[in-house]
Amino acid sequence: MRAAYGGTYFVAVGFLNSGNKVESSFNDQFEQHGQWRRAFAQQLKQLAQWMDAQELMDAAVQERLQRLEAQVRSDKIMVAFVAEFSRGKSELINAIFFANYGRRIMPASPGRTTMCPTELGYDSTEPPTLRLLPIETRLQAPSLSEWRLRRDTWVTLPLDIHHAAEIAEAIEKVAQVRKVSLDEARALGFWHDELPEDNPFPDAHGQVEVPMWRHAIINMPHPLLKDGLVILDTPGLNAVGAEPELTVNLISQAHAVVFILGADTGVTRSDLAIWREHLAAPQGSNDARLVVLNKIDTLWDALSTPELVRTQLQRQCATSAQLLGVTTAQVLPVSAQKGLLAKITSDDALLQASGLPRLEAALAHGIMGQRQAILRAAVAAGVSSLNVEMTRVFNIRRRDLDDQMLELRSLRGKNASVIESMRSRIEQEQTEFNCSAAKIQAVRTVHLRLLQDVFLQLGAKALKEHMRSLVEALQQKGLKLGVRKQYAETFEHLGATLDAAQAAATEIQAMLGGTFNQLNAEFGFSLQVPAPPRMEQFSADLARIQESHLQYLSLGNALKLANSDFAERLGRALFMRVRAVLESAANDLELWSKTATAQLDAQLRERRRSFTRRIEAVDRIQSAASGLVERIAEIEESEAALSRLQQRLQAHTQQLLALSAGASTVPRVLPASAPDVAAVVAAA
Repeated sequence: MRAAYGGTYFVAVGFLNSGNKVESSFNDQFEQHGQWRRAFAQQLKQLAQWMDAQELMDAAVQERLQRLEAQVRSDKIMVAFVAEFSRGKSELINAIFFANYGRRIMPASPGRTTMCPTELGYDSTEPPTLRLLPIETRLQAPSLSEWRLRRDTWVTLPLDIHHAAEIAEAIEKVAQVRKVSLDEARALGFWHDELPEDNPFPDAHGQVEVPMWRHAIINMPHPLLKDGLVILDTPGLNAVGAEPELTVNLISQAHAVVFILGADTGVTRSDLAIWREHLAAPQGSNDARLVVLNKIDTLWDALSTPELVRTQLQRQCATSAQLLGVTTAQVLPVSAQKGLLAKITSDDALLQASGLPRLEAALAHGIMGQRQAILRAAVAAGVSSLNVEMTRVFNIRRRDLDDQMLELRSLRGKNASVIESMRSRIEQEQTEFNCSAAKIQAVRTVHLRLLQDVFLQLGAKALKEHMRSLVEALQQKGLKLGVRKQYAETFEHLGATLDAAQAAATEIQAMLGGTFNQLNAEFGFSLQVPAPPRMEQFSADLARIQESHLQYLSLGNALKLANSDFAERLGRALFMRVRAVLESAANDLELWSKTATAQLDAQLRERRRSFTRRIEAVDRIQSAASGLVERIAEIEESEAALSRLQQRLQAHTQQLLALSAGASTVPRVLPASAPDVAAVVAAA
C-alpha cells in the first residue's frame, strides 16, 4: 500500500496535523455524550420517584421533571452532509460512522448514488426499517412533514441488522431512479425550461432520469444512532433546490453541516450555487459549517513531490475558505476512501494521512462541544429552578410547624375552656379560609382567559391568517413581483405576535402578583410570581427562518419561484417551520403558568392540611393529659425530619448539577428512610 503511492501520502500527515493535536474521535465523544444523557435521565427519574414518595410532587414540578427527562433522553444531534454529485459524500459517511461494519453501508459507487434526501436515526419504538416516500407525492399538496404522519404512503422494507451486506443492499434503494417524460419531470420539479443548464440529459426517447423516491428514513440500532445522532445525507443541487422543506426545515436545523468539495476541483460553479443558495449562514454564524476537501488521495502520485502536494492542499484550502466566506480552520482536507480503508485494515499511518481524525475531532470538540454545553446549561437551569421551588415548599411546611409549636406551647397550664376556645378559633380560621375559595377561583378564571387569548394568538388558525397574504402572493401565476414585500410584512406581523404574547404574559404576571400579595398579607402565604418566559429566543428563531428563507425570493430564484408547485411547497415548508416556533413559545408560557399556579395550589393544600392537623392536635390534648407533651415532641421530631428531608433533596439536586457540569461519576440516588417520610407527613 505504501509503496504504491511512493510514500507521497505521508505528506498529508504533516500538513493535516500541524498545530492540531487529534484527540478522541467524534464517535468516542458522541458515545460519552450518550452515556452522560442516560445517566442524567436515570438520576432525574430516581429523583421524581423519591419526591413522589415524600409527597413533594405537584403538577408543575412533575411536568418540569418530565420535560427535563424527555429533553435529555430525546436530545438529537443532526449532522447534515451536503454536496454536489460525485464528491464522495456517502463514502465520507461510511468512513466516519460505519467503518466498524467492515464494508460500505451507504451506496458509494462511481456516479450518482444518493438520489433522495436520506435520514439515518433510531427510534426504539419502531423496528429496524427503511422507509421510502414515492416521488409522486410531490404532485400532491401535503408537505414532507405531513407525509411523515401518513405511514401507509411509504414503502417500508425490513432491515436485518445482523447482516451488513443485507443492510447495504437494502439501502442501495435510495439510489434508484426512474425514467419519465419531460412533462412529468417538469411537474415533479426536475425540469425547468428557464434553467436549461440545470436540467438532466434526455435519452434517445426524450426521457430523463429522476429519483424514484422523494425521501428515505433509515431506522437502525447503530450505537451512535441509539445515542441520539441523526445523519442527513442529501443529494445534489437539483434535488436540494426542488425540495424547499429540506433546506428551510431540515438543513437549517442541523447542528452541523458538512459541505463536501473535490480536492482536485475546489469550489466549482455548482458547489458555489449550493453554498450561496442553501447553506451560507448569516454573517458571523458560520461556526456550525465545516468544509471538506475530499479525495486528496488523487494528489498522491509518484510524480508529485511532498512539497508540491502540501502547497496544492494549502492553496485549495485558502481559496475555498475565501470563496465560501469561512475561516481556513473550517476547511479540512480528507480522503474518505482511504480513511475507510485504513479503519477497516487497521492502518494507523494511512488513517492519519487520510485526514479523517482531524475532521472527527472538529465534529467532536467543536460542534459536539457546543451542543453539550447548550444541553448542560438547559438542564442545570431546570434543576436550579426545581431547587428554588422545593425550597419554597419546605419553608411553607416549616412555618406551619412553627405556628403549631407556638400554639401548643401557649396551652401549657391552661384549663379545658381555654383549649376549647382555641379549637373554636382554629375552626373559625378554617371557615374564613374556605370562604376565600371563591375569590381565588375568580382569579383563576381571569388568568386562564388571558392565557387562552395568548394561545389563540400563537395557534395555527392565527398563523394561517398572518400568512394569508404571503400565500396568495406565492400562488400568483408567473413572476412573483410583490412577494418580497409580503414576506417582510408577514414576518413583521409574526414578530408583533410574539411581542403581544410577551405583553400579555407581563399583564398576567402583574395580575397574579397583586392577588398573591393580597393572599400573602391575609393568610401569611409566601407566594411569588415567577418571571414570564422571554420571547426573544423565539424572535431570534423567526429571524433565522426569515434569513434562511429569503434566498428563495432573490432574482436568481425568480424563475424557479414562478413554478406554482414549487411556490406552494415553499409556503407549506415555511408554515410548518414557523408553526413549530410558535408552538414552542406557547409551551413555555403554559409551563410558566402552571409553575405560578402550582405555588398557590401547594400552599392552599398545605394550609388545609395544617388546619386538620391543628384540630386533631387539640382534640388529642383534650382527651389525654399527656397529649400536649407528646404532640410538642412529635412536632420537634417533625422539624428535625423536615431538615433531613431538605438536606437529602439538596444533595440530590447538587448531584444533578454536578452531572450537568460534566462530573464523570455521580453517586446513585438513595431513597429516603421510612421514618423521615412518616414523621414529616404526620406533622405537616
